Amino acid sequence: MADHRLSLCCCSLLLVFMVVGVAGKGEKIVLYLQKVGLGEERVSQCCLPKRSRREKGATILEVKHHSSCSTSFSTREDKLLKIIESDNSRISSLYHRIRSPKTVLSESQIPITSGAKLQTLNYIVSIKLGNNEMTVIVDTGSDLTWVQCQPCSSCYNQQDPIFNPSTSQSYQPIPCNSPTCSSVQIATGISSFCGTDQPSCNYSFSYGDGSHTSGVLGWEQIDLAGTIIDGFVFGCGQSNYGLFGGTSGLMGLGRTQLSLISQTILQFGGIFSYCLPPREYDSSGSLVLGGDPSIFKNNTPVSYTRMILDPPESPFYFVNLTGISIGAVALQASGFYNGKVLIDSGTAITRLVPSIYIALRDEFMRQFSEYLVAPGYSILDTCFNLAGLREVSIPTMKFVFEGGVEVDVDVNGMFYYVKEDASQVCLALASLTYEDEVGIIGNYQQKNLRVIYDTLGSRLGFAEETCGWL
Repeated sequence: MADHRLSLCCCSLLLVFMVVGVAGKGEKIVLYLQKVGLGEERVSQCCLPKRSRREKGATILEVKHHSSCSTSFSTREDKLLKIIESDNSRISSLYHRIRSPKTVLSESQIPITSGAKLQTLNYIVSIKLGNNEMTVIVDTGSDLTWVQCQPCSSCYNQQDPIFNPSTSQSYQPIPCNSPTCSSVQIATGISSFCGTDQPSCNYSFSYGDGSHTSGVLGWEQIDLAGTIIDGFVFGCGQSNYGLFGGTSGLMGLGRTQLSLISQTILQFGGIFSYCLPPREYDSSGSLVLGGDPSIFKNNTPVSYTRMILDPPESPFYFVNLTGISIGAVALQASGFYNGKVLIDSGTAITRLVPSIYIALRDEFMRQFSEYLVAPGYSILDTCFNLAGLREVSIPTMKFVFEGGVEVDVDVNGMFYYVKEDASQVCLALASLTYEDEVGIIGNYQQKNLRVIYDTLGSRLGFAEETCGWL
């Protein structure tokens, strides 16, 4: 009998996009819309990111979207509502942490996968902790890597077996009186304290949206596609709740000392990158730990912009957004004068300050005026009726970052299809409420891009790449 943890199939109706031409010097892209039914069952292994390897000193991990392992959404509308609810909760948490960063709350390539089938709407990879394979969410907005552990006082359901530290010869609890324990709170703001019945270093972290993890900090061996890291500091979560559905936990890729990137700086030089798969189902990308650019399959040269280290102890990756172009038109908006934005792997829909979003919306609608307008959906207020059409001509969208770095948004990141028949197709961006809020470039607009994080060089790079398993 097949393992029920891996027996999920991909049964849904999807819209597939094929680029058939580019006109007007890249000002518009002509697309065919073809409705494809995917009703057949698929082998269980398709949904989880299992592939990994080492190459040229780098670790490469397969990345998939969480959706590829979930059949929990009855309709596309149901799924979109879940995305928006999840996004709103995450953004609330991010802003709380941005405002109060200290408030208690060799190269490796790992395949990245979408996480929707596991009822989390982020990207997931597989790693080994001790001798146990774990599926974890990739999160550039978090520091602590943690997994659910036995004994579990309050845990959500997950697909992989829950990690049992008592069976691992390489696991050690971190003592309460150790420098590591005291440095956790200093470095990250995560609450660490002594256990009541044991001299272990307990931790507790709230994400601000009701999600939380608490347990014991420990040292363990982590295996990243054959790169072995001994004494890796992680959270052994014994009470966990939130939007992590089906995964074992979370991989923290933030900037502080506790993150996986900082703990592997000798192996990977503080550099990592990802290429997010263009589709949520039957599609893979990659997470590369290390900086050798010859591993990438980018179609354009890598262009780097400066990271904004504000505040210096923040785990987040900020850059300056200096402009946006729709087709050949460069937008004019007051929000570009203070254009600090957060590049985030865990937020789906890009959020822009009102002045920039209104300028983008109005110009996009002007250039897309030949198509029927459809009602808005939740926070997505720029929607169209494309039902019955075989092809559409859409204006290109380009983000411009400090230093003149231009990043074209891939066609797969332009629209979200609320209705399966394309009668309600919405621009996949939304407006923030206030002009002084920090914009967020979400993962929906990062598809088919190689995004490179150079933490030691304090720079962030972009290159176009057809994302897949390298």
